[in-house]
Amino acid sequence: MSGLFGALTNNVKALTAHSRSIETAGRNLANVNNANYARQRVVYGDSGTVQTDLGAMSMGLEAKSIEQLRDYLLDRQVVREVSIKSSYEAEQAALQKAQAGLGQSIDRTGETQTSGFSGNGAGVAESIAEFFNAFQSLAARPTDPGERETLLQKAGILADRMQITDTRLNQLQSDLTAQVQSDVDDVNRMLGQIANLNNEIGRFEIAKPGSAVDLRDQRQGLLEDLAKKINFESEVDTSATTNGQIKLFVKDGSGNKVYLVDNSTVTNTIALSGSSITAGASATPVVISGGSINGALTARDGTVQSMINSLDSIAHQLVVSVNAAYNPPPSAAAGNFFDPAHITAGDISVVSGLQAADIKATITGAAGDNDIAQAVADLSTKTFSTSGVPADFIDGTFAGSYSTAVTNLGQSLSSTNLRVEDQSNIEQLVRKQRDAVSGVSMDEELADMMKYQRAFQASSRVISTINELLDNVVNLGRA
Repeated sequence: MSGLFGALTNNVKALTAHSRSIETAGRNLANVNNANYARQRVVYGDSGTVQTDLGAMSMGLEAKSIEQLRDYLLDRQVVREVSIKSSYEAEQAALQKAQAGLGQSIDRTGETQTSGFSGNGAGVAESIAEFFNAFQSLAARPTDPGERETLLQKAGILADRMQITDTRLNQLQSDLTAQVQSDVDDVNRMLGQIANLNNEIGRFEIAKPGSAVDLRDQRQGLLEDLAKKINFESEVDTSATTNGQIKLFVKDGSGNKVYLVDNSTVTNTIALSGSSITAGASATPVVISGGSINGALTARDGTVQSMINSLDSIAHQLVVSVNAAYNPPPSAAAGNFFDPAHITAGDISVVSGLQAADIKATITGAAGDNDIAQAVADLSTKTFSTSGVPADFIDGTFAGSYSTAVTNLGQSLSSTNLRVEDQSNIEQLVRKQRDAVSGVSMDEELADMMKYQRAFQASSRVISTINELLDNVVNLGRA
């Protein structure tokens, strides 16, 4: 009797274990498209043996625990590559907006032309070219009032387009600042969520290390979301009281660790301070090299600011050079053409009150002379130098200087596009490596489910057989 009852007990345990395996396989299949889910499996174990009158008897099979198939190194690599890719994508998006804000394209075949620009007529380049062409037309017909009217119109259009372009670029910088601030707020919120998950994992795994598999999945998903905003490093706290909790930290300029999360506590939050990210109440500047925060700041303070500076230099050179040619010494009878008090792209303007009839084509006053108009028109091909004496504000011609600025922005965008593409491939490769370990395979899980179902059926059949044997024993005893 003890043998039959023992076998019955053992098979009940086996049924429970196989049922647990079937449930686990079903859970894996349900999460096949969940990127944050790591495959789980049941760890079987022998309950041991006992000595009986009939000899050693097994206490049966049982499900010891649920094991999560995660590779800590691969998880860290995925987080790192996600952070780098997010940084490049944020920079790419910012540069695309900057390029759109210029309303300008550069045709390299057009550089042999006098203007050096080509496009749809809506950019600063075309406006500069049309402005100097208007002066050239005035030089050809110095007594034509229509040419003066056209010139004044083209000058106004040039000033407006430079102001509009400057406004767009400055607005883009403001938008990027707002985006970074929003990302900083998201980072601080996620730090709190990770600390809370650490606390729950620590409590859940007091007696069973590694058993809080669903909580660990949630935490890994949050870590990858956090990496999209900012780069960081993590380490496992190996002390006996933490039970699977982790620490997150960034580094300052000296390479020292600045902890953001210490197990279940947010030790420091981050903040945006001008062009840098700081951590904690002491506002310690930290090194940010990844995430959308880094990408946005890199674009804002790098390429976009460089474009703004280039526009300001061109505007300054334009005001100074045109006024010098239009109002030559010693008599300076013609007056200034551009307002000398407004020398940036954001405020460049024609002298207030200047009328078409007041525009001078010559300093001599003789009908048909065109020395002033021709001098200004010749500026379109003049080569300036910042190393000259006195130093100019740009290098090269107006066309070349603006072309260089726009081309540099285009090259930066092109380089960023390539980096995004390359980094996407790297991230995909690392994810595939991780999926080979922790990803869910439908074919494998379906095969496992069939295997465990057959094992469950086999254990059920054994129980049915034991039931028949017990019935025979009872009935025989009655007979």
